[in-house]
Amino acid sequence: MGYEHEKALYEAWVELLSWMRAYAKEKGVRFEKEADFPDFIYRMERPYDLPTTIMTASLSDALGEPFLLAEVSPRHAQLKRIGLRLPRAHIHLHAHYEPGKGLVTGRIPLTKERFFALADRARQALALA
Repeated sequence: MGYEHEKALYEAWVELLSWMRAYAKEKGVRFEKEADFPDFIYRMERPYDLPTTIMTASLSDALGEPFLLAEVSPRHAQLKRIGLRLPRAHIHLHAHYEPGKGLVTGRIPLTKERFFALADRARQALALA
């Protein structure tokens, strides 16, 4: 993965985080940072150049039970991707960045609307559990 492709993946990750925040605000659920990037935590005096420190985030109900987890591969990973886990729905998706298409799961673009529908499905699965 080249530098430009890697940069685009992390920019797409920041966009996905903004979708998560927007979903939380619109639906009255919680957006929570779960973990930072290891190279942010251990950066010491080195400059940090990724567009966010968040490596893992979740959407949770009012009690803090997550219904959607999202994570992006750390910088040192060979094959970088964004993972989406819906614990109660038993769904685990991988999204990759494709030039001209943005994030895709398989061959289907991951749009804000599709993400919101996925989050709705995950939230409903949690409510039924």
